[in-house]
Amino acid sequence: MADIRTPPITAMGAAKGILSEIKSRIPKNLPKGPSEKLQFAKHARGRDGGTLSSGGPMGDAGPGHDAGAHIGAPGDVEMQAVNNYDPYASGVQGGYVNADGTYVAATEGGDGGQMGMGSQMGDGSGTMPGGGGGMAAPPIKREESTWSASTAGVEGGHDMITEWQAGWNVTNAIQGMFIVSLPYAVLHGGYWAIVAMIGIAYICCYTGKILVDCLYEVDQNGHLQRVRNSYKAVARAVFGKQFGGEIVQTAQLIELLMTCILYVVLCGDLMIGSFPNGPIDARSWMVICGMFLLPCGYLRNLHHVSTLSFWCMVTHIIINVIIFGYCLACAPNWAWSKVRFRIDFVQFPIALGVIVFSYTSHIFLPTLEHNMIDRSKFTNMLNWSHIAAAAFKSLFGYLGYLTWADDTEEVITNNLENPSFKGIVNVILVAKALLSYPLPYYAAVEIIERNYFRGKPTTVGPSVWDLDGELKVWALALRTMIVVGTILMAIFIPHFAILMGLIGSCTGTMLSFIWPCYFHLKLKAGQLEWHDVAYDYFVIFLGFLFGIIGISTSFYALVEAFQIGLPF
Repeated sequence: MADIRTPPITAMGAAKGILSEIKSRIPKNLPKGPSEKLQFAKHARGRDGGTLSSGGPMGDAGPGHDAGAHIGAPGDVEMQAVNNYDPYASGVQGGYVNADGTYVAATEGGDGGQMGMGSQMGDGSGTMPGGGGGMAAPPIKREESTWSASTAGVEGGHDMITEWQAGWNVTNAIQGMFIVSLPYAVLHGGYWAIVAMIGIAYICCYTGKILVDCLYEVDQNGHLQRVRNSYKAVARAVFGKQFGGEIVQTAQLIELLMTCILYVVLCGDLMIGSFPNGPIDARSWMVICGMFLLPCGYLRNLHHVSTLSFWCMVTHIIINVIIFGYCLACAPNWAWSKVRFRIDFVQFPIALGVIVFSYTSHIFLPTLEHNMIDRSKFTNMLNWSHIAAAAFKSLFGYLGYLTWADDTEEVITNNLENPSFKGIVNVILVAKALLSYPLPYYAAVEIIERNYFRGKPTTVGPSVWDLDGELKVWALALRTMIVVGTILMAIFIPHFAILMGLIGSCTGTMLSFIWPCYFHLKLKAGQLEWHDVAYDYFVIFLGFLFGIIGISTSFYALVEAFQIGLPF
């Protein structure tokens, strides 16, 4: 009997089989030149676009960028989005892009997204397809960006957000939990603190606009085109590619993670204020509240975060109604004479840092603007969100101080005298703090994963996504460790207002005042009027002034608090 043996299946044989399958699907009439490729990209559509590249797993689109029509970043050459594919710049579904610049897109009715698998299939060396679920679309004019994600191969466009959803996120960031310390700012700054709440809102709104403006350049036809996709990209364009992005990215991570820590600290302060004589101390309350934050490790995209931000704003409105109602009920006893123009030069810089920190949203703005369905509404969204924040904050801080005067505490709700009423209000605030946590946490995780865990050799670590589109077990463990880390830091640094003032004076002034104006001056040189240049320099001066004074006073107060063992 003949010895019939099955030939062994080697890695080379498997690779040849894959390449043969790929070649069999390549259309014969591919466009040749760059202009034809760009035109072809506009019309390439796949039946199941986004199925495998949704939210980052297969095409490495990155969390929240649901692998649809991406506003490409051409950089130095018009075709960079095609010739040098960025795993975080997934474009129209329906094929894959080769590392050498050639590409294949599925024809109408094809299974878009099933061919290109980003870093899983290609390493950018040109030996294997290095695409990522489709080709990046050509840059889209900002004023014409009223496209729908569902028309670009994304299933229903469910990861894109409206201007209202973007506004919820911005309002959640700047209107958030930290208003409970604004009456404390008025205690140390008087009317100047109220002026600062309005003035800093105007400045931060302005710097937010010019930061997003730095993402765009004017093309030969006079149209704005998005050529950068993040705060980091803007920094690299100004400071250089080697260290520029790392500087801003480090400040962003500090800001985001310290914000997460502050939410946990606030939960402990609120719960111990509700049950001061209970058997559980503040640190234990922080651990208990932190347990509810562990599911944040499963957040997949910005749409989910926006939903949580919406409910956060619902609780915010409830708290505002309760506190305003209580303050108005105490109107006959308001301490009008206590509010002065005098400034406590020792404590007011801390209060100023609190105010600056409460308006910090710049680290979210490029991502929010990128994910908006209609980007032309970004400026209006930023205007009304900051106007609303300034009105609420100044009124909240003023009425809160009028009600409790010199007895105003760091967290204003702890001034409520009725224990039951205070307990209810504080529990609602704890819910708001827990709902506020996901936004900075998600942004921090996205930065870490994008820069360190997209797969070798692109980054130092392996990809966090499994081939089935799910997070790997170790990636979930890493995300959980970040949550646990913020809880531990909250336990070790429990002084809420002082810590917030220190962060606001340090990273807050850099991210919200100094860097946006400096980048604006550098990238838009020759396009600005003299008064725009003068105002940018004025904001930079204020940023350095607030930062230097605030850092020194906040750090001294924090050291003193630990030395004398102030209660928390």
